[in-house]
Amino acid sequence: MRLHRLEITAFGPFARTESVDFDALGADGLFLLHGQTGAGKTTVLDAVAFALYGTVPGARREGKRLLSDHAAPGSVPKVVLEATLGGRRVRIVRSPEYMRPKKGGRTGTTKENAKASLTWLDGDGQNLTRLDEIGEAVGAALGMSADQFFQVVLLPQGEFARFLRADSEERGNLLERLFDTSRFGDVEQWFANERRSSAALMESSRIAIDKLLGRIATASGEDEELDREPMEWATDVLGRARGAHADASTALATARGKADTAAAALDRHKTLLVLRQRRDLARKQLAEFHRAAPERDVIRREVERSAAAGPIATLAAEYAKTTRTYDLAAREAESARGSLAMVDGSGMVLAASSSDADEARTVVANAVREWTTSVVGLQEMRQLAIRADAEEAVARKLTSECRAVEKAVEAALVLRAQLPAAIVEAELAATTAVNTAANVPALESESAAVSDAVTAAIELTKTRTALAAAESAREAARTAHNDAWEHLLDLRDRRLTGMATELATELVDGSPCGVCGSRSHPEPASAADSTVTKADEAAASSAERRAAAAKDLRTEEAAHLVRVLDALIARSGGRGSDELVVALDEVTTRLTAAKTAAASLDDLRAALAHLRSEDHRLASVIAEHRSTAAGLAARAAQVRSSVEAMRARVTAAVDGDETLDQRVARLEKLIALSTDLQHKRVAAARAADISGAIAERLTVQVSESGFESAEDAAALVIPAERVRSIEKQLAAAHDIRAHAEQVLAEPAIAAIEDADTEPVETPPWQEAADAAAVELDGAVARQAECKRRFEQVEELTAQLWAAVDHAAPMQAKHDQLAALTDVVAGRGQNARKMSLRSYVLASRLEDVAESASARLQRMSAGRYEFVHSDEAESRGRRGGLGLDIRDDYTGVVRSAKTLSGGESFLASLALALGLADVVAAESGGVVLDTMFIDEGFGTLDADTLESVMGVLDELRAGGRVVGIVSHVDEMRQRIPSRLHVIRERDGSRLQLFSAS
Repeated sequence: MRLHRLEITAFGPFARTESVDFDALGADGLFLLHGQTGAGKTTVLDAVAFALYGTVPGARREGKRLLSDHAAPGSVPKVVLEATLGGRRVRIVRSPEYMRPKKGGRTGTTKENAKASLTWLDGDGQNLTRLDEIGEAVGAALGMSADQFFQVVLLPQGEFARFLRADSEERGNLLERLFDTSRFGDVEQWFANERRSSAALMESSRIAIDKLLGRIATASGEDEELDREPMEWATDVLGRARGAHADASTALATARGKADTAAAALDRHKTLLVLRQRRDLARKQLAEFHRAAPERDVIRREVERSAAAGPIATLAAEYAKTTRTYDLAAREAESARGSLAMVDGSGMVLAASSSDADEARTVVANAVREWTTSVVGLQEMRQLAIRADAEEAVARKLTSECRAVEKAVEAALVLRAQLPAAIVEAELAATTAVNTAANVPALESESAAVSDAVTAAIELTKTRTALAAAESAREAARTAHNDAWEHLLDLRDRRLTGMATELATELVDGSPCGVCGSRSHPEPASAADSTVTKADEAAASSAERRAAAAKDLRTEEAAHLVRVLDALIARSGGRGSDELVVALDEVTTRLTAAKTAAASLDDLRAALAHLRSEDHRLASVIAEHRSTAAGLAARAAQVRSSVEAMRARVTAAVDGDETLDQRVARLEKLIALSTDLQHKRVAAARAADISGAIAERLTVQVSESGFESAEDAAALVIPAERVRSIEKQLAAAHDIRAHAEQVLAEPAIAAIEDADTEPVETPPWQEAADAAAVELDGAVARQAECKRRFEQVEELTAQLWAAVDHAAPMQAKHDQLAALTDVVAGRGQNARKMSLRSYVLASRLEDVAESASARLQRMSAGRYEFVHSDEAESRGRRGGLGLDIRDDYTGVVRSAKTLSGGESFLASLALALGLADVVAAESGGVVLDTMFIDEGFGTLDADTLESVMGVLDELRAGGRVVGIVSHVDEMRQRIPSRLHVIRERDGSRLQLFSAS
């Protein structure tokens, strides 16, 4: 990493924009950053750190107040850094989060968020604006975190002095920030997590075994014997459960045999009782069947007589029905004849209906055909009348449309009459806008000139005030310089006057006088109160040079303000701000009007074109509407002529007083009545024929059946429900007889006839069977309970065996894992009590001590070197991070706390440089071309300072640029390239002195 240029604006104590050219400042490889306390030396380093990482080192990052208190309201804090990172040159611009005044005249402040940008100056790659992406890019280029950068590039000597004297815990905390040991911490955490997981598994296994033992005790009904080995006790319980199950199974078999014997005896006695009951019931059913035989014969004959009379009764009912149908048809035919007589005015059809039937049908048919033909002709006339009505509606619609078109023509004529005046007005407006728009460039130039003059007039007032103050300061500086010069001359005169006294102070008895050569000095001049020494003259000379520099500076400032004042007077033209503001308002008004006219020119031209286009359109519309109206009028006249011809034909077709619809309705009614009369006469004749045929058939059946009359036969017919009931009753009686005969024929029933006198008693046998069943139920319950217990204990014992077998290797693995975890964490068999992370840090510290010792020996003339100790500390604190000093003069290794102030500085500086080397190597060999060393040189004597400068020369000889932050005046004598931070009341500023 090499810095090239830094620019600071409104940042920390710097109110204005200050810049640092590191290429010029570090051209010699070594430069000094100096200034008064609180001037802002550390802020320059903070600006570099903030540009790269967006934060500042140490406790200052907690304040979050990077905006300069000296900056003008509304100033934006900003840092711009150009540097080479990872071989690529970049420009980074950052603004921190800060509070700015609210805009729009509102009181109070509002938060402005942090912003940043990164530009690759080599042109390769995408420029970045997101904070996270910039942080990742810088971290990747430098290969180190912000904490590492602050520690190895901005070497804070105070922190390394604390690091040198710190205990292992504090030293480890710093090393953990610099070296990434998170992966080793992850390893420690992994072991700890694995041990916890293993312990949890072991505890789960133990709980599972305890649960299994409890379940075995519950299943077996025995108490758990805690003083015995679990598997031994579980095996004994399983053996006892197996024996109990075998005994219960034997008792169950015995009880089942007894119950089966008692149940078989009871079944035999119950079967004999049931057979006797069935035999007695069958005998009773047969006796009842024979007793009811006469009653069944009576109802059977009733059904037979009803079956013989049924057909005659059915035919008689059909004859009565056809007779009623004929009577109804005859009455309906007579009614139809009366209706026709009322409508037929000529009486032709009515007369024909009273003659021969065939002739009457012929007359009616001819009349119907004639009426139908007339109806068809009248229907055509009706359609013609409907068409005439439709055409007449068309004629009315055409007339209405013609009137509407004529009104549209009149409206278009009115609109067209208004257009000429509007066109003239639009042409005038467009011409005016063209002329006004042409003045816009001239008015803009005039407005810019007046606006610049207003700005110059305002600045002129401020500059005059500043010039007055500068002239006053210049006069004060001139007066101070004159006073200093006069004081210097006075001192020189007084010193020349008292030169004898000054020479007398150098006389030594026995040594020759520098003026006369005498070795005796009888009366040397004595010093008076007003005697001026060489130191007094040198101090006055220095004061005179400072006063002269201040006078020159104030004179240059006044001259610069005079030049600015002349330029502002030329820009404002010598006019006042009030006059210029009025002139600016006037030209702005004219410019606004001209721009408005120019902006409306296109609209005015479009409006003029629209008016002209509208005139042509209206002319075309008027001509088209007039043509349309003429066509509509001609077509309406033609349609009305056609309507008159159609209505004349309809009038000629209708004779007499009837209308067309009335005549059609009367003819259609005559057709319908005549047709209805014919149909009803045919129906009456057909009904008469059917009734006569049925009467002949009925007479024949009555004579053949032997009944006196059809009425006698109908009286013997019984209802169908009665027939079905009788048939069902007869079938049921025969079914009962057949079933009883079948039961009596069964061999088992026939066999009991011989032992009919033997009594049958079932209660004793029932009691014996019940007692055997109760005994069997108890045996079944006992056997089931013993089986359940045996099976549960057997299953749980198998699970216990599996759980114990599974837990044994788990316990061995857990013990091994716990021992390893203790070793990794610095406990147990770890003799040095060092955790894995501490061991890694100890290794890094050993590398740091080795690198730092080389520089410490160089700076201490070979006397001191670092000694790293990996011994464990007392009271359980972690070891491996001990750091002592070996004194080569005595050969004693002693604590770093015994070093003096200057020696502590040497040790801290060597330690910082060594740590920088190791961190750089840890970060992938990143080359740190620029580094800063902060304070501490004031504690060194001349020889030691010479040794330290030799080490720094070695660093810059290797191509590094080293910046030293120091108050020591001798450093300014040794280092010609300097960056001076000057503290002033209105904010600090920077002054660069390069070696060239």
